[in-house]
Amino acid sequence: MAVKKPQQQLESTALESSLPLKKSKPAATAEALDNLIHERTRLSLISALAAHPSLSFSELKELLQMSDGNLSVQARKLEEAGYISCEKRFVGRTPRTEFALTDDGRAALQRYVAHMEALIKTMKPLKATNKG
Repeated sequence: MAVKKPQQQLESTALESSLPLKKSKPAATAEALDNLIHERTRLSLISALAAHPSLSFSELKELLQMSDGNLSVQARKLEEAGYISCEKRFVGRTPRTEFALTDDGRAALQRYVAHMEALIKTMKPLKATNKG
């Protein structure tokens, strides 16, 4: 019988401990995770919009400490998914880009939060059994 290296043991233990997740509610499975929102930058962006009726490009850039290019790319991905809306207008002669969370975006964020809560709930018993 081959002796497992520590990394193999860790991977094996992680795999075995993840097995109950497959038997649990769909909200706690990896397949239910919205990868579009799960990415850290987009999660920050959608969370900021959930806390405000709308935010300008400049406000989001400052709040999230993002570059113009990164904010544009991430916002476009969320807009293409229908999670946020983007309105471009002029205030006087100054262009202003406003972002807002759509109903679909709010629902997606709520599903994401429910998924993470279910995952945390599932992991708490595993943490208790691993202490022994």
